[in-house]
Amino acid sequence: MPNKPEAYLSTAGLVHPLDEFYALAGLSLPPWQRVEGEEVPEPHRTLLVHQDDMTPTLERFHAGTIHLRVLGRRVKGDEYFREVVLLLNGAEKPVEFGAIKIYLDRFPAAARELILAEHRPLGTILRECAIAHDSRPKAFLKVASDKLIAEVLGFTGAHVLWARRNTLMNLAGETLAEIVEILPPVGTK
Repeated sequence: MPNKPEAYLSTAGLVHPLDEFYALAGLSLPPWQRVEGEEVPEPHRTLLVHQDDMTPTLERFHAGTIHLRVLGRRVKGDEYFREVVLLLNGAEKPVEFGAIKIYLDRFPAAARELILAEHRPLGTILRECAIAHDSRPKAFLKVASDKLIAEVLGFTGAHVLWARRNTLMNLAGETLAEIVEILPPVGTK
């Protein structure tokens, strides 16, 4: 992981909006390093390095449906921020931790209601409401686990984790959401 401040600063903007939740909690972000997609090891590469929504990708990989648990939320006008953990239904196994900034005014009323109900991941809502969009990963990231991430993803010890910074766009080219998606280590309990 990078020890130099310039390496840390060069990726700081890539972890937005997660950086805001860390700041609100009075926590420092763990070290991050931007990597090329081919540097991400399997099975994380299959789960992160693509232009698909994360929810259906995780549901296929884990052979189950997913719901979310909101850890924190904020609203600034039409911008809705939430810090979440995605969990497998039934098993309650954490399969992703992250944060999302959603532009509510760019969604139809029914989708906004589902988003604000805080039960389903955005990927599920996009599918259910048939909202045409593109997924555009901005960066792939290597991150050192910290106490918060380990706690919400349910593992112990230090781990190198893999993540991506993604943007969802509607067909008019407007940003629907900005997302940081962090996966748990493989084979941990």
